[in-house]
Amino acid sequence: MLELTVNNTTSLRQLQPEHAPALFQLINSSRKTLRRFLPWVDYNTTEEHSLRFIELMLRKADEQEAVAFGIWHQGELCGVIDLHGWDHALQKAEIGYWIVEAHQGKGLVTDSCKALVGYAFSALRLNKVEVRFALQNEKSAQIPIKLGFTKEGVLRQSAKLHGQYVDTVVMGMLRKDWKY
Repeated sequence: MLELTVNNTTSLRQLQPEHAPALFQLINSSRKTLRRFLPWVDYNTTEEHSLRFIELMLRKADEQEAVAFGIWHQGELCGVIDLHGWDHALQKAEIGYWIVEAHQGKGLVTDSCKALVGYAFSALRLNKVEVRFALQNEKSAQIPIKLGFTKEGVLRQSAKLHGQYVDTVVMGMLRKDWKY
């Protein structure tokens, strides 16, 4: 199991099958908040769904296509962060993240992103990391801004949230520009 240290109270641990019950409870307890910008929440309605997600991400990790980590703060699972959409020819991937409302505003996702981007550039030797989020998701936007990502554009109506098309912001960081 891959583990990355974020700081003395927070770590990223690659999700494993035994984490499925805790992951489902976390999603279930924050369903209303998470659903606003994460349409997959509607499809994760049982512990089995969380287990299938973890198993899928483990297969993708074996194939070097993606990797999913739990964000563990003071020994408690409080969110998920992942690298997905690896493009080996272009040496780039995208980061996705979410955290339960009780842990928002503490810098945990920003610090977790910082650790994961550092890992992507140093260990995986990626050249670029992207973050994409719905234009209306102002909280999510703050994370790449704080880390010095460059806004690369807005993809009009490039995603669907609950039956409605939404614009997606793309922000990117190049390895040569990473300062951490």
